[in-house]
Amino acid sequence: MNPTSAFQRKALPFFVSALIGALGAAGCSGDKPAGGPPPQGPMPVSVIEMQPQKVPTSIEIMAQTEGARETEVRARVGGILVKRLYQEGETVKAGQPLFQIDRAPYEIALAEAKAKAEQTAREAARLKPLAEAKAIAQRDYDDAVSANAMAQAALRQAELNLSWTTVTAPVAGTTGRAVRSDGNLITTADSLLTSIYQTNPIWVRFSLGESDLANFPGGRMTQKDVKGVELVLPNGQTYEKRGKLNFLATNIDTTLGTQAMRAEFDNADGQLLPGQFVRIRVLTGERDGVFLVPQSAVLQTEQGTLVMTAGPENKVAPRPVKAGEWYGKDWVILGGLNAGDKVIVDNLIKLRPGAPVDPKPQPGQAGMSGMAGMEGGTSMTGMSGMAGLNNNRAKP
Repeated sequence: MNPTSAFQRKALPFFVSALIGALGAAGCSGDKPAGGPPPQGPMPVSVIEMQPQKVPTSIEIMAQTEGARETEVRARVGGILVKRLYQEGETVKAGQPLFQIDRAPYEIALAEAKAKAEQTAREAARLKPLAEAKAIAQRDYDDAVSANAMAQAALRQAELNLSWTTVTAPVAGTTGRAVRSDGNLITTADSLLTSIYQTNPIWVRFSLGESDLANFPGGRMTQKDVKGVELVLPNGQTYEKRGKLNFLATNIDTTLGTQAMRAEFDNADGQLLPGQFVRIRVLTGERDGVFLVPQSAVLQTEQGTLVMTAGPENKVAPRPVKAGEWYGKDWVILGGLNAGDKVIVDNLIKLRPGAPVDPKPQPGQAGMSGMAGMEGGTSMTGMSGMAGLNNNRAKP
């Protein structure tokens, strides 16, 4: 017997039963008219009721930290590096020993210089009474005195060379990585051993581009334009201590079209390290009567920048707006909104103009934009360099 035929005969009753059940179900539902899905109620959405705000105006840009003073530690004499006397990265005091170079050759040189100095001193002393008695030519005595002076200078140099075999910290600060390891031959031509960084205060270098400077008179910033400086850490938090500008170039770099600047921050706790990439926020004033809207609620379309609002009849009403800069993770809206407008902040992709909605206050709104933690907002053209701003708003 064909196994396949046997299987078909056994399975046939099950298929027939299933078919009858399906037809019965279709017959039961035949009383209901065919059509689309049942009508749905208003779309639930979260809204923020707009209230005028006062926010600081600022420019935020990438920057890099550096020590307020960076000093190279170099050997002043050559020789075999015997030992490193400090732990890399530790804080040292001025004059603290850092490296030891082999002393033996310089001890021998010092002993020779000392013997030579003593010999010339004795010779000068022996010839002095003879010169006074005119028993020898004055020139012979003068030569002896000169030889003694040169020997004394050589002795002093030998003493210095021996002392320089112990390489000490020229300034107090934080040590860097040791460039040479124990056993290496150090020469005066290749004498760099490490560097010391003074990190309190710490400096932050940055430059502003032409687009950032366009709003300032003459296309460049001056000290009077700066109201304060803040630092945004790599984790997005704002550094608790405000800084100040300690350098502002008076000219524009013709190659890059930027104005170089430098800020200074207190760093007594050592939280900031030289070489870190951070963001600098230059506060330039305040804007009053503006509105804060989460990035996710500001849309870019072919018609321009707009937000979705819930109108008086709880229907979706697109609203063209004029957006300024970012403030934390919110857009600063300069125009197009009024106090009391309800801006929709979620389910935007499902909304259509005129569609009914069921607006609910955004949790934690507290009368202002509280959406600093939302993501996915659409940035405006020319503002792409501002991505990755911190979650905390700057303090006015």
